[in-house]
Amino acid sequence: MSLTLIEARARAADLSDLAYAVHLDLREPGQGHFGCRTTVGFTTASGATFLELTAATALTVTVDGAEIDPSYDGTRLRLNGIGAGPHEVVVDARLPYVTDGDGMHLMTDPADGATYASAYTGMDVAQKWFCCFDQNDLKAPFTLTVDADPAATVLANGRVTDHDDGRWTFATTPPIPTAMTVVCAGPWHSRTWSHAGLPFGWHARASLAADLDRDFDELRATTQACFDHYATLFEPPYAFDSYDQAFVPGQNWGALETPGCVTYRDELLPRGRTTEVQRGSRTTTIAHEMAHMWFGDLVTMTWWEDTWLQESFADYMGYRVAADACGRTDAPLRRESQRKVTGYDADRRRSTHPVAPRAEDVPDVDAAAGNFDMISYAKGNASLHQLVVWLGDEAFLRGVNTYLARHRFGNATLADFVDALDDASDRDVRGWVQEWLRTSGHDTLRVHDGTLVRDGARPHRVGVAALEPSSGREVARVVVDVPAALPSWAGLAVVPNAGGETFARLELDDASWATVAEHLSAVEDALLRAVLWSTAFTRVQTRTLGEAAFVDLVTTQLPREPHWLLVDAVLTRTVGRVLPLRVPASDVLDVERTLAAACLLGLGHADDPELVAAWASGLAATTDDDALLGRWLDGDAPLELTPTLRWAVVHRLAELGHADVELVEAERRRDESVQGDLGAARALAARPTAEAKEAAWAAASAPEVDNRRFEALLAGLWSPRQADLVAPFVGRYLADAPRWAARGQAFARTVGRAFPGVPLSGAQVDGLRAALAGDVPAVLRRSWEDQLDDLVG
Repeated sequence: MSLTLIEARARAADLSDLAYAVHLDLREPGQGHFGCRTTVGFTTASGATFLELTAATALTVTVDGAEIDPSYDGTRLRLNGIGAGPHEVVVDARLPYVTDGDGMHLMTDPADGATYASAYTGMDVAQKWFCCFDQNDLKAPFTLTVDADPAATVLANGRVTDHDDGRWTFATTPPIPTAMTVVCAGPWHSRTWSHAGLPFGWHARASLAADLDRDFDELRATTQACFDHYATLFEPPYAFDSYDQAFVPGQNWGALETPGCVTYRDELLPRGRTTEVQRGSRTTTIAHEMAHMWFGDLVTMTWWEDTWLQESFADYMGYRVAADACGRTDAPLRRESQRKVTGYDADRRRSTHPVAPRAEDVPDVDAAAGNFDMISYAKGNASLHQLVVWLGDEAFLRGVNTYLARHRFGNATLADFVDALDDASDRDVRGWVQEWLRTSGHDTLRVHDGTLVRDGARPHRVGVAALEPSSGREVARVVVDVPAALPSWAGLAVVPNAGGETFARLELDDASWATVAEHLSAVEDALLRAVLWSTAFTRVQTRTLGEAAFVDLVTTQLPREPHWLLVDAVLTRTVGRVLPLRVPASDVLDVERTLAAACLLGLGHADDPELVAAWASGLAATTDDDALLGRWLDGDAPLELTPTLRWAVVHRLAELGHADVELVEAERRRDESVQGDLGAARALAARPTAEAKEAAWAAASAPEVDNRRFEALLAGLWSPRQADLVAPFVGRYLADAPRWAARGQAFARTVGRAFPGVPLSGAQVDGLRAALAGDVPAVLRRSWEDQLDDLVG
């Protein structure tokens, strides 16, 4: 049962003086359940309330020392007639382990047989591992003890105060929201140190020890650089007593900002070698999650309409601090070519919403799940970037620090943030907020008769570049407030938003676009090239640019692109979105061959190892030269194959029909890790036979399939070049997905992301429309509606 806004407001008004003490018994994971005792203290004004606890068995409840017969429906534990005033409730229960990352996730590592039990939280998830008032604005101090295997290490929000014979005791935290609690238990490989008077640590599964050791110096330096930089930006100090970070199995988010112990998908600790693409992404993520220590953990949104107060800020700060503190000069390129374009995608869909919707537009937690989208992340990030450009950094930070100081350890809303910014500046902040944060959609910038104009009403301050048509060389740039008269640039190609200062679609005139199409790779400024590639992505998505013309742009310009990040971004976008969404099934093979030829050309010109890696990855995704891929597996490759790239090669060989069960099994034995296990599952599912597809479907349909295996199986099953072969499974997916999605919000998102990655026929699109007319869980419905808009938009 999804908590509603009305219920949350009533309960927040009724309760006060909350505190939790939780004891977990994780010693016998083989039983499928774990023991949990929650002691929660609170004061109620009404004398009646309810706690949340999901799927509990062996339940006993005492109120102020007296056992009661609980009113429990599987999710809510109702306490009626307990009387106004202070109470202590003790709830003992057995709770199920999960395999979908949505609760106490249990995983056995195939590399060494080690078991890990990790409680990841988020919306409506804390209640799956302890009894609580599961809403943001009922923050409370949290005390934890855990009984675990004596060989295990346990991580949590607080600092360890005692550890003896498998029992771990943690210090009581400051007030935190239930959605930000965490426990991670297992034989972690740990690297610890002290900095700024606090204990720090990085942790990973024991089988990833060598990979953590390989990257530890970098991870430590990144952590300290971010921590020290935030100390210069934010006046309130870091509020918690330790800072652990763990690469964990089964995490559904890229990372989760649980205070004192941040968890990351362990895919962010790659095996073998960490590429610059991976390093840059990981650095930005580390900076993003640390920003949440202030935006989300110190000050928490009151209700889910203000998701942006956490995610937009952390996303903006992640890119900013990765560049300013960690020297990631590629961070702005990443923001423009990878992140912001997803915001443009989201803003064109029917599901678009204001960055800051009103509370009444988010009536319950299920509806709120949809707002963890690229409006709240990418568009919110870009909006804050424009706010800083428009307002000035000094005034922005002054307002931010006022906001953080006023609401320290509490909850806040958009109104609270606007009040703080308004106090810090004499500009019309309230007007800016109304236009940028309270309305959906984005403006279009274009040049008309020598004037930069906008289709829309938002204020924009942007750079405008002029390019020489015969060479693409930049000859001038100005910064203006839109609308604005431009200098006399007759005969030049004019590009607004040249530094990616704002969030707006660019409508280039025909002559300017012709210059881009001919000379994009020759533009000297890499950030401007990123803006232009983003514009190309938008044009093909909106059908302003046909898929053939887009592929021609990629094949003529990308092989000469000097920056590895842009090569990776363009190839990833082209293969992952343009191919399945815009290329007819009958043209897929020809387009793949054209892209593969471009990758070979780029690879032949590449002398930078990171460029080699980017081109090799693109070639592994597009070539049909099985002999070349076979030579790569035999050691004759342009670079040392990382496990990730090696499995990409195996997957492509399987997709082409040149990797049988024996070859895949040999590779799995060569790589007896989680990645190897999932890589083999994906490769076997990719084989172009009906039998292989049926086997993959059966495995993905198993009731207890874990989230990672489900992702791998469906990723292998769908192939744009196999559209005819997998056509029957499109209908089966539409029929079965609602049942799969009933497992919970997180798994529903996983099911939605597994949407058929193939060109769909008109009849199949009509099938999607028909499915949406039926009973579809809210999270999956949102995903499918977005897919439909992307297909037909």
